[in-house]
Amino acid sequence: MRVVAGEYGGRRLRAVPGMKTRPTTDKVKEAVFNILGPYFDGGQSLDLFAGSGGLSIEGVSRGIDHAVLIDRQGAAIKTINQNIEVTKEPDKFTVIKRDAEIALKQLQAQHQSFDLIYFDPPYREQKIVKEIHELIASQLLNPDCRIMCETNQEADLPAEIGACTRIVEKSYGITKITVYRYQEGDNQ
Repeated sequence: MRVVAGEYGGRRLRAVPGMKTRPTTDKVKEAVFNILGPYFDGGQSLDLFAGSGGLSIEGVSRGIDHAVLIDRQGAAIKTINQNIEVTKEPDKFTVIKRDAEIALKQLQAQHQSFDLIYFDPPYREQKIVKEIHELIASQLLNPDCRIMCETNQEADLPAEIGACTRIVEKSYGITKITVYRYQEGDNQ
């Protein structure tokens, strides 16, 4: 695994040891950022199931100002912190060891909001629709926020989730990438 492009391009990243996480391949990561836009002009990102942290590090490498990474596994948190060290800019990242639902409540209490969300949950725990509704209700999405969902082929995500409209859905082998756009004012 490596950072594909941007300021940290080419730097090697570690994978989380064991079989509890499934790192996004470099090929899929590159495809994701070709869909989202290859580079960003600032903004805040949130990764609710961060694993190794590769997606968030790639986003910051490509211009995101700050990334919040959440995972509940100790091994994942250790790996995320090791991978952040590779960037030599730890102040651009906030790492939270918590369950995603609890972390969302914490972020809401801190009045945080995001321009880009990564959802790459364990395939057996597909709660993406429920969690996107929670993000909307918690007012954690900035206008025009993009939400990237990485699932397996069996996942059948709807064309709309509240105020979020699917703008892209593409398959890469066993992986499906679905991107939503949040349109403020259309929610609930």
